[in-house]
Amino acid sequence: MLIQRTKIYFILLSLFEILFYLQMAKILVIDDERSIRNTLKEVLEYESHQVDVAVDGPEGIEMFGKEKYEIVLCDIKMPNMDGIEVLEKITEMPGDAPVVMISGHANIDTAVEAIKKGAFDFIEKPLDLNRLLITIRNAMEKKDLVTETKILKRRVNKTFEIVGESPAIKNVLEIIDRVAATDARVLITGSNGTGKELVARWLHEKSLRAAGPFVEVNCAAIPSELIESELFGHEKGSFTSAYKDRKGKFEAANKGTIFLDEIGDMSLSAQAKVLRALQENKISRVGSDKEIKVDVRIVAATNKDLRKAIDNNLFREDLYHRLSVILIRVPTLNERIEDIPLLADHFIKQICDEYGMSLKNISEEAISALQKINWTGNIREFRNVIERLIILCGKTITAQDVNTFAQPISR
Repeated sequence: MLIQRTKIYFILLSLFEILFYLQMAKILVIDDERSIRNTLKEVLEYESHQVDVAVDGPEGIEMFGKEKYEIVLCDIKMPNMDGIEVLEKITEMPGDAPVVMISGHANIDTAVEAIKKGAFDFIEKPLDLNRLLITIRNAMEKKDLVTETKILKRRVNKTFEIVGESPAIKNVLEIIDRVAATDARVLITGSNGTGKELVARWLHEKSLRAAGPFVEVNCAAIPSELIESELFGHEKGSFTSAYKDRKGKFEAANKGTIFLDEIGDMSLSAQAKVLRALQENKISRVGSDKEIKVDVRIVAATNKDLRKAIDNNLFREDLYHRLSVILIRVPTLNERIEDIPLLADHFIKQICDEYGMSLKNISEEAISALQKINWTGNIREFRNVIERLIILCGKTITAQDVNTFAQPISR
C-alpha cells in the first residue's frame, strides 16, 4: 500500500513538473514514525536529493552537528525531545539550514511558535508532497540568498580592508577598535586618497549599528543650493523641481551611520541644520516645519584645515566641536612606505581577481622602486599605478616596469 501511494505521488509530481524547479540538496529528516521517514526518503531521493534520517531529536541534533545539511525536516511530536526544542538547538548551532516543521497535531499556536523560533515553514500531516517539494525549493532559494549575501559582504569588507602594519596605521586601527562600539562622533582628517572612507566604513562595520545602513554623502560633489535637500529631504512643491516628497540622507541612515565626506565644503546654512540635528536628533525637510526624529551616528571627514576655515568664517566653530569628539588623522602613504609591500600584494590579488587574470608577481627591486616614489595621490594613486602595471607588464612586475610605467618623481 505504501509503495502504491508513493507511485501515485511520483505521477502527480511529474504532472506538476516539480523536478524542473528543484535543486539537489542534502536533507536531514527527523521523525519518530518509520513510515513517514521512509516515505520522505524515497520521494526526496527520487528527486535526486541526498537524504539522511534520524529517529528522534537527540540523534538528529548529533547528526546535524557532524554533517553539513542544507535543509532539515523535523516532526514536532516526538519522544525524548519535541520538535520545538530540536528547532531551538539547531538554530543555535553553526550553519544556515532552513528548518521545516511537520506535525499531525497542528494548531495555529504551535505554528506561530515554530515560526517565531526560526522555522522556515510549518506543514501539517498527512503531507502534501507537492507542497513539501515547493517548500524545499523555496528554502533552497532562501539559503542561496543568505549564502550569496554573506559572500558579497565578505567581498565588500575585503574591498574596504585597511592594509598595513606600520606604526602610523596601527595607531589608526587601535583608535577604531576603541571607538567603534560607542556612538561618539568622529572627525577623520587627512589628505586626498589616504583612505578616510575606509576608516569611516570600519567604524560602522565594527559598531553596534553594523546591521543598519551606512550612508555616504560627498558634500563637495553636491551644489550648495541642493545640499540641504540631499541631507534632510524635501516636501513636494518646496522648490521648482520638487515634484514629490523625498527622504534625505539623514532619514535613510536612521539606526545606522551617516558619513559626511568633505564636510569642509558644506554651506553655512546646511552646517546650521546639521548642528541642530546633532543637538536634538531631529531634522526638518526643506519646505516643512514638521520635525522628524532620527537616530544616526555621524562620522565626518575633510582634507581641509577646519581651524583655518573657522578663522575665515567658512566653518562653524560650534559644529567643529560637536563633530570632533574623536579625531582620527589618516597618514599619507609617504608616511608609511613600509606598508608598500603589503599594499602591493593586496592590490595585485584584488585587481587580478577583478579582471579574471592569473596572479602576477612583483620583484623585490620593483617594491624598492615603488617605495622611492613621492605618492602625492596616496593610496588612490598607488592602486592606479598597480592596476596599470598589471595591465601593461608581464607575469612578473620588475623595477624597470615601475620606472617605465609608474612615472616616479624623486623626493
